[in-house]
Amino acid sequence: MDEASLSDHLCDQLQRLCAAVGIGPAEPLALLESLLGPAGRQPLSAPPPWPSNIADDHTPVEFSVAFSPTEPPTVRILGETLGAPPDRLANMLATQRFLDTQAHRAGLSTSRLDSVRDLFATRDPQGVFALWCSLVFRSGRRPEFKVYLNPEVRGVDRAPSLVSEALHRLGLGRSYQAMLDHGIRPGELGHRDRLTFFALDLHDSTQARVKLYLTHHDVQVRDVVRAAGVVEDADVSRLAEFCAIAGGDRTRFVGLPLVGSYTLVEGVDRPVGYSLYVPIRGYVDDDEEAYDRVVAVLDRYGFDPAVLDRALAAVTRRPLRDGVGLIPHLSLRLGAPRPGVTVYLSAEAHQVRPPARHRLSVDGRR
Repeated sequence: MDEASLSDHLCDQLQRLCAAVGIGPAEPLALLESLLGPAGRQPLSAPPPWPSNIADDHTPVEFSVAFSPTEPPTVRILGETLGAPPDRLANMLATQRFLDTQAHRAGLSTSRLDSVRDLFATRDPQGVFALWCSLVFRSGRRPEFKVYLNPEVRGVDRAPSLVSEALHRLGLGRSYQAMLDHGIRPGELGHRDRLTFFALDLHDSTQARVKLYLTHHDVQVRDVVRAAGVVEDADVSRLAEFCAIAGGDRTRFVGLPLVGSYTLVEGVDRPVGYSLYVPIRGYVDDDEEAYDRVVAVLDRYGFDPAVLDRALAAVTRRPLRDGVGLIPHLSLRLGAPRPGVTVYLSAEAHQVRPPARHRLSVDGRR
């Protein structure tokens, strides 16, 4: 009997995940196969061919389920196409070929991406990645595509000027300045506060967005509350409450960093939306504890935890107490266009990370 491949594992998870939320699997599965490319044929028992930063075990794909009060749950895939052989440049070019193919097939708009592409193009990309993409599947609608560019692709020090030029080309310079004024702690740009993702929707609808992500190291809840305050419709009291539930009543996150993202649209001088991503895996002992916190968040904001149960059953059969990282992140979305909660799910194709209590018993520390 042939050994299962990476593609077999991921497609099996995705098929069950689509069934769990009521989305037809045919198109998602075809796109996932295309996204994986030749790397999808790798035997599941082989080590990851590239240390992809998408997941802790270096699987080049991460799933998520987005909850919104105005529509059924949405399935998303974040992915990186690996080159042959893989490296940052080869992966960037391979992911670009995937996007170019899909743009031709699906009639995607790349006009905004084309206007800034040269800023992020280099033969020597720096940082943990150069180009990722996101696939979004909504019930009864065509897939949506988003591209993630790395502001630090030419180095950490050049990220602020690179992003500034990109947003000025897109007519979003004022929004960028408003974001910096609220989101950056004094003297911390490029240090504890870093520009880490620059994302573009590949369509031309009125809801097409630019999203800019700030990673906050050693951050207090009051700092992210202030960061979100630039968004007029953001209920910052909800943000503080979310941090308390997801973070186990922490007021300061000194381990894995929090990430905030701003939604920018043309014709507005400040961001219209804000999301906060809590790396919940870094602040729990195991996935059972993470699950309890996620259920508490879903209950608090009026979403059905049964969807979460079905989603978890779709991607794993292991007991939640046997590992940590199956639920790597939890996010709260505030403001336009779709407020709600997103739960991220690791494929764990290459490794299940042992629970923190097990690591403590083995080496005497965390």
